[in-house]
Amino acid sequence: ISKQLDKPELPMDSVFNGPRVGEFLQEMNREVLSRYDTITVGEAPAARIQDALAYANLDGSQLNMVFQFEHVDLDAGPGGKWDLTPLTLDKLKKSLSKWQTELHGKAWNSLYWDNHDQPRAVSRFGNDSEQFRVKSAKMLGTLLHFMQGTPYIYQGEEIGMTNVRFESIDDYKDIETINMYNEYKALGKTDEEIMGPVYYKGRDNARTPMHWDATPNAGFTTGQPWIKLNPNYPVINVEQAIADPNSVFHYYRRLIQFRKQLPVMIEGKYELILADHQQIYAYTRIYKNEMLLVIANMSDEEAIFDCPFELNGRTAELVIANVDLNSTTTLGTMQISAHEARVYKL
Repeated sequence: ISKQLDKPELPMDSVFNGPRVGEFLQEMNREVLSRYDTITVGEAPAARIQDALAYANLDGSQLNMVFQFEHVDLDAGPGGKWDLTPLTLDKLKKSLSKWQTELHGKAWNSLYWDNHDQPRAVSRFGNDSEQFRVKSAKMLGTLLHFMQGTPYIYQGEEIGMTNVRFESIDDYKDIETINMYNEYKALGKTDEEIMGPVYYKGRDNARTPMHWDATPNAGFTTGQPWIKLNPNYPVINVEQAIADPNSVFHYYRRLIQFRKQLPVMIEGKYELILADHQQIYAYTRIYKNEMLLVIANMSDEEAIFDCPFELNGRTAELVIANVDLNSTTTLGTMQISAHEARVYKL
């Protein structure tokens, strides 16, 4: 937008990853952080691999981990955040895999799909339709939680909350969204052209009140909330999720429990497999004599998983899946339904 309006661009090199950042982080760690039982994470939107290796190195001299933004910027075009470009699976695989492999044994990463500044995960990386929402939300949780790093669960992600489509820009509160709307209006764009990116990536998607139950205002307040609620709260809420043993919520509880039970999820080396597959994201984690095979179909159609030669024919025990499957199987060619996720232990 700034380019189109002939505004000067912010010299980002002068505010990101400055030459003394490491020095200041070490001082803060030495004088403050190291004196308390704390976990620290640095919000590092422009961090490259070499930066993260310093900021979150395993010697603990600076921070415990970083939030890097590479994978959540993959759908931004040359014009920036609101210039939408297709988020392809090959780009996502390449980005996440790079951070998994290049930080392994050297630095620690955070794992996340969404937060207060990002749209809802199931609406962006999955499919939030009535048909696929629950299955897709479970798939995304599986794919992320079995990677190396510390997973972050943003409020509502654990029940599959979705993006919202308010009727008018007047219903939005985020200053970034409002400024973009006004600037695009000044350029002659229509509401239809502007609101598409807002519905997809606007920050207010993640800032609607938490859905506790189906009562007025989703049980969040008896007063007036600062922003409208997502109208699907009578269907998607905590009370409903707790009551349903097959909900996204209970699935996430299982994912968290596995991270406490399986050292391979914490320590294992990550290896991407079937890198060129256009529907399936699959990888292995290996630690000592244990191996996990993670398979996730990120598409709306059934996909064929042809097991790599080195794994073909091996007996595998099912760890978790978002569909009903046999507890053991012989690895080979498998049909993976739309938005299906399964994890095997070898």
